[in-house]
Amino acid sequence: MRCAWQELLSILPPKLRPEIDNYRKADLRELRLRLDQPPELVLSCGSKWLNTAISRDDLRQCINNASRYSPWNAATAGQGYLTAPGGHRLGICGEAVTKEGIMTGFREITSLCIRVARDFPGIAARAAGLSGSTLILGAPGWGKTTLLRDLIRQLSDKGTHIAVVDERGELFPECSGFPRGPSTDVLTGCPKHQGIETVLRTMGPDAVAVDEITAPEDCRALILAAYCGVRLLATAHAGELRDLHRSAVYKPLLDARVFSTALVLSPDKSFRLERMEL
Repeated sequence: MRCAWQELLSILPPKLRPEIDNYRKADLRELRLRLDQPPELVLSCGSKWLNTAISRDDLRQCINNASRYSPWNAATAGQGYLTAPGGHRLGICGEAVTKEGIMTGFREITSLCIRVARDFPGIAARAAGLSGSTLILGAPGWGKTTLLRDLIRQLSDKGTHIAVVDERGELFPECSGFPRGPSTDVLTGCPKHQGIETVLRTMGPDAVAVDEITAPEDCRALILAAYCGVRLLATAHAGELRDLHRSAVYKPLLDARVFSTALVLSPDKSFRLERMEL
């Protein structure tokens, strides 16, 4: 298991770092910071609360540290998250600012959910020999990104040229030390649908990988890539395969039948293989 632990600590207010550092990086899953409340540590065996209270300055400091005061990074907070160095992800809640019905940022931040990024080499070994396109399904926090990362790496080690459209910089983040494999090219910071079209034109990939299909334009771009003869590796939010069929967003993707196999995750981060209807 790999984790950019020092990068995680650097996000936090100094008053929290020594106590957080006492916990093993293998145990800490999430850190939840809520205004005027004690920090909640979500561990592999349950939750623990620290004996202090989170202030507005603490929350602001986390945001500034995570964005490194970069306007480009801070702009993604309008989507409710930030990706910090090392791939750690900050979910944001508070009083939102909207313009023409679209959330553009936050007037006040009252909660942060810091998800600890980890890398587990070898967890996708059972799926690495599959042919065709693969869709990874699971609820938030079940390990979709982690499984996709290792699947990309294993296929790359076998010589598959994979173009990764890493919109949020979570699959192969800077400062993480997560190995990519020798045949992997990564496009970071570009919207998925634009990134897919870009790598198809410029990189000549055998496969295209994206994390978290969430919008109709993502599905259209994946269908285009499939029609170009490219293998697809992707993740989507769904507890079961039948949940995917209930979503209007995914209907065109399912109708196009571009995926042959689903890897369906469980809360314990194990997965089962299911054939998709062709």
